[in-house]
Amino acid sequence: MAGPLRFRRSHEHWTPERVHDEIYQPLDANLGAETDSAWFAPPDDYEARRFAMDNGDTALFCWSDGGGDAYWLGNTETPETLWRTEKYTFDETTYPIARWAQRELLAQLAVEDPWLAEYDHVSWFFLPVFFSKDGRDSTRNFFREHAAGFPDAAREDGLAFYEAFLSTGVLDDYRYTMASKLGTSAGVDLTRMQATMGEFNVAKLLADAGHDFEPEVELGSGHALDFQVDDVLVEVTRPQPPRRRTVNSPIAAVKASGDAKTRDQIAVHGNAVLFVDCTSFPDDEWYRIRGERPDVGHEPAVVFRTRPSGHTEGYVKGRLPLDVGRVLEQPA
Repeated sequence: MAGPLRFRRSHEHWTPERVHDEIYQPLDANLGAETDSAWFAPPDDYEARRFAMDNGDTALFCWSDGGGDAYWLGNTETPETLWRTEKYTFDETTYPIARWAQRELLAQLAVEDPWLAEYDHVSWFFLPVFFSKDGRDSTRNFFREHAAGFPDAAREDGLAFYEAFLSTGVLDDYRYTMASKLGTSAGVDLTRMQATMGEFNVAKLLADAGHDFEPEVELGSGHALDFQVDDVLVEVTRPQPPRRRTVNSPIAAVKASGDAKTRDQIAVHGNAVLFVDCTSFPDDEWYRIRGERPDVGHEPAVVFRTRPSGHTEGYVKGRLPLDVGRVLEQPA
């Protein structure tokens, strides 16, 4: 399974003739391809080509007129001449090149999925997976058919929620880290994708409470916990309603999810805060959880549910070292 979309950079000399012979012709021979000028002008002193394959794959290539500097970006097979080149994210590439390539892809997204392109920040943030080789259909399907993880909401409401959050820019520096969590598999793994959006929900909760944080913190234990807030570690779990598990009640589902985390990462880092995102539960099951306030096998813990409106409510177990009370409604 290929990962999120990244550039390949070549330091060799390129000409239009070499692009035709070593990039276009192999693509056409293997997949069937058309080549044309880029939709947008590349940076000064660069030439560019766009490649469209018969199977729906896309690739971009631009090279410096002065020679010795070229960039390939595609969700298709890489031509052999570029196999040994290094890979770079959008953030690791020079800004003019990254800006040009993203304009190209965002314009293509507007043609292919105009409903998604209406949400500028969602489109930009998840662009590395929306155009990944294996995950471009599944990730777009997740936002289109599953309201970005809200189980009983309209697509527009789910997208608007994450559009508003991502527009704050608090996750911009961690774009590849967070976007890649959505996955690049060909099929829609709803449980895993919803779990990913649970991490976005916790990030929003932390940001709304005024906390700075770093996602996916590598620790000396060999584990990577979901967030670090100053010296406080945070791990996130998102239980699924009973119909998707072997357990037979929402209370049991919450406890089982917390127990799984307690036996894994939190077993090593017992002082971490566990956030249990119950956003996947419908109203009746959430009201039962909220009413009974079950233990989740670890303290401190925050058990919460977020709605597309931005309303978040829940309860706290144990002494919480993070102030989230003012953004978390805690019903009596």
